[in-house]
Amino acid sequence: MSTTPVGRPRSESARRAVLQAVDDLLAEVGYAGVTMKGIADRAGVGRQTVYRWWSTTAEILLEACVADARDELRTVPQPDARRDVLGYLRLLEAFLLHSHAGLCYRVLLGETQHDGAVRELVARADILAPSARACLRRVGPRLQQDLDHDLHVAELVGPVVYAVLTTGGAPDLEALTDHLLAGWSRGGPAGA
Repeated sequence: MSTTPVGRPRSESARRAVLQAVDDLLAEVGYAGVTMKGIADRAGVGRQTVYRWWSTTAEILLEACVADARDELRTVPQPDARRDVLGYLRLLEAFLLHSHAGLCYRVLLGETQHDGAVRELVARADILAPSARACLRRVGPRLQQDLDHDLHVAELVGPVVYAVLTTGGAPDLEALTDHLLAGWSRGGPAGA
């Protein structure tokens, strides 16, 4: 059995052009105005090329978002737990409020509310959890706690995502950091 992919291999330059085109179009015309034809035209590739690699605009947005999120949410370990958590929360805030990838993520979150296929895509991609888990794995041993659970990920990213989606800004990150660390130091959820 051959493991050679069927069809032409992806051109890396065409892929990058498509991902840049979807970012640009999203910022210019909003999600509703982004079409596969528009993406292909902006990227300077044929529509068949776009359709060969992606089925929907959501898939293209997600691919653009995942790679950028991985880079933009990479934290540098800090000497103490508070600075580690606060540093991560500041990166998360900047990602959600000022990054093209963050805009893509927010758009995709909105689409999950009425499009089951987009909901499945976003759930599988798990865009924020890897970076949050990396922070929690560093902080947990300092607090003598195992913080590598879905609940802890939700506690870390949830308040920032909620505030950005509902108010367009982030909560008081220093107060949030102190609240989280106090709860985790007691060995329970942050609100306990």
